[in-house]
Amino acid sequence: MTVALPTTQDIEGEVMRLEQKGLSLAGYDEELLFSLAKKTWRINRLKKEKNAVIPAHVYQRAEIILGIADFTGDSYRLSKLCAEATASMIVFCGVRFMAETAKILNPEKTVILPAVEAGCSLAESITGDQVMALRERYPGLPAVCYINTAADVKAACDVVVTSANARKILERLYEKHPRLIFLPDELMGQNLARDLNKKIGDEMIIWNGKCVVHEGFDTDWVARYRHEYPGVKILAHTECSPSLVEVVDFAGGTGDMFRFVESHPAPYYMLVTECGLGDLARTKYPDKKFVPMCRLCPYMKAIDLDRVERALCDPREEQIIAVPEPIRIKAKRAIDSMFELAA
Repeated sequence: MTVALPTTQDIEGEVMRLEQKGLSLAGYDEELLFSLAKKTWRINRLKKEKNAVIPAHVYQRAEIILGIADFTGDSYRLSKLCAEATASMIVFCGVRFMAETAKILNPEKTVILPAVEAGCSLAESITGDQVMALRERYPGLPAVCYINTAADVKAACDVVVTSANARKILERLYEKHPRLIFLPDELMGQNLARDLNKKIGDEMIIWNGKCVVHEGFDTDWVARYRHEYPGVKILAHTECSPSLVEVVDFAGGTGDMFRFVESHPAPYYMLVTECGLGDLARTKYPDKKFVPMCRLCPYMKAIDLDRVERALCDPREEQIIAVPEPIRIKAKRAIDSMFELAA
């Protein structure tokens, strides 16, 4: 497909738009903005021609979030917005399990993942067959899976949860069940068990999966940063270790972190999670000061503007997400249970 070339006036207008969106606040200089503007202009034009929508996770590159995304958010928000999308094509700027979730909720739409290697260490820590084996070992227990899982894992579970709604949903399940299975995030499971006063093994069966980003954070640096930045509010994702969660000011999902920043005045904030959230925070809250403490997710950062444009123009077969219908139906049932229990 031939893409129209932007005029000098088009590029200048696009640079101005990117500046207004906040890319300059994220450290992008004028030369880089001009280079990016040529790509974002073409992609946004292609979206209209292809009747496509681009959801982007908050860990994506700033030029994707601010330059081409139609909506952004954490896994829960993207799940809901993808279900409401009216476009015929979804080009998902995230990782594979997110694109699969979009396909599960939108079977009639073409869902494309621009980088086929954009997986997830946590999602890849368990398979649907392993879930079924776990359920055979613990018959009768409700199986709850974190949304960071593949379609076949969701299909083998009763309900999906996100970091934002996991506690609420587990509380409701414990009203009827004395024991349940939570997978695959071991650290999140430990944090939930502590918060809900449940004993691991007796009341909560957990898996041993971990996120390659969040498992690397520890507590050694906390006291030093509190000394260097008096009054700093330290926020950590619930995929971090319980020992870290115990010493920070707040632990929650990515959306929860932004709500905390909005409602809790502080001289400094530190977001202990993937670096993309910090980049977005600096553009979203230009009057607030953020102390860097993050790790890059190699899977999220596998997607760039060039790959998005090529996928829009001529997607390869391996970029088109397919979920077998029997798996899709079961996985959707688990996702629908999430929406019902989290309402």
